[in-house]
Amino acid sequence: MRSIVVDKVASVTQACGLGHEVRISPDAIPAEEGVVVVVEVLTNKSTYNTLELTSGRMAKVGKGDIVIGALGHRKALFGYSGHVPEKLAAGDIIQMLNIGGVLGICDSINPDKGKPFDCRVLGVVLQFPYLGERIGVPARVGYRRVDPAAALDTHGVPVVALAGTCMEAGKTAAACAIVARMRHRGLVVDAFKATGVSLRRDILAMEDAGARNSMIFTDFGIVSTTPGSGPALTRTMLTELSAGRPDVIVFELGDGILGTYGVDAILECEDIRRALTAVVLSANDPVAAWGGVKLLRERFSVEPCVVTGPATDNQVGVQIIQEQLRVPAFNALTDGAALADRVIEAAGLGARCAVPAKDE
Repeated sequence: MRSIVVDKVASVTQACGLGHEVRISPDAIPAEEGVVVVVEVLTNKSTYNTLELTSGRMAKVGKGDIVIGALGHRKALFGYSGHVPEKLAAGDIIQMLNIGGVLGICDSINPDKGKPFDCRVLGVVLQFPYLGERIGVPARVGYRRVDPAAALDTHGVPVVALAGTCMEAGKTAAACAIVARMRHRGLVVDAFKATGVSLRRDILAMEDAGARNSMIFTDFGIVSTTPGSGPALTRTMLTELSAGRPDVIVFELGDGILGTYGVDAILECEDIRRALTAVVLSANDPVAAWGGVKLLRERFSVEPCVVTGPATDNQVGVQIIQEQLRVPAFNALTDGAALADRVIEAAGLGARCAVPAKDE
C-alpha cells in the first residue's frame, strides 16, 4: 500500500468522494466491473481526448497523466467497444473506453474517435470503511448497490420516457427542451438516465435545464447497463424520485432500442410500461423513425406521443413522419416549446401547469 498523487479523477468514481491523493495497492486487483483503479496515460490523442471530472468539467488528457477511473465494459455503436479483463495486475496495459473514465480492454474502435488512450495500471484504490482500523478494501463506484428485486411504485407521478433509434439521436437535447419548458410552465421536474455507459454529462444538462433532482445508474454501482440490470435500475430510480412528489419524472433511455444496454429489456417489462405516461422517440432520419415507431408499437405495445431528433431537422422530415407514421413531430432545437407542449398534453399535465401553453 502506498500513497499516490493523481492529476484527474474521472466522474465514474464520483460517489467515492476521492481527492487528488489516494492510497493504492498494486496487489490483488479485482478484475470486476466497478472496481476503481489508478492508471498512467501512455499516449496522446488529438480527438476524443478529454475526461469528464467529478466536478462535471471536461479536462484534456495527455501522456503522463495519472488518472483515477473504474473498470467496465462498453458496446457503443459510435464509440469504442471493450470488456473487463479476466485478470488484472499492476503494469498491465488497458484502454480508456469513454470520456467518463471507464477502463477496460478495447475490442473495436470507431475511426472518427481514433485509437483509445493506452493506460498502465498502477494499482487499485483503497478505501477504509472500518473506523479506527487501517484495513483497506478496493473502492467501487456507486453510493449503494442496486437491488435486483426492486419493486416499482411511482406514487401516481406521471412519467415521460425518451427512447432513441440509436446513440446520438438527439435524446438528451429533447429531454432538456422538455424539462426546460415544463419548468417554465410551473412544473416540478425530476430526471434520470436509465441506461448506457457511465457519463454524467446528460443528467447535468437536465439539471441545467431545470430538473430539481437527478440520478444515473452509476449511483447504484453500475458502470455500463445490461439487459439484466436495466429493469431493476429503472424501477429503483422511478420509485426513489417519485417519493419526492415531483409533478413529473423525465428519463432518458441511453443508446438505442436495439442496442446492448438493456433498453429493450426495460420496455419488455409490463410493470414499467404501465408506469409510462408518455414516450418520446428520437430518430436520426425518416426511415429510422419508421422502424422505431414500428418496434415500439409491434414489439412493446407502446404508442409514441411524438417523434423528434435529426429526422425533424426540417419540414420535409416532419411532414413524412406526420403523414406516413401518423405521429406528431417536432424538432427539439428549433421548436422545443411545441415539442414539450405536446408531451405535456399527452401526459395529461396541462391542468397542473401554472402557465398556459400559449405563453412563452
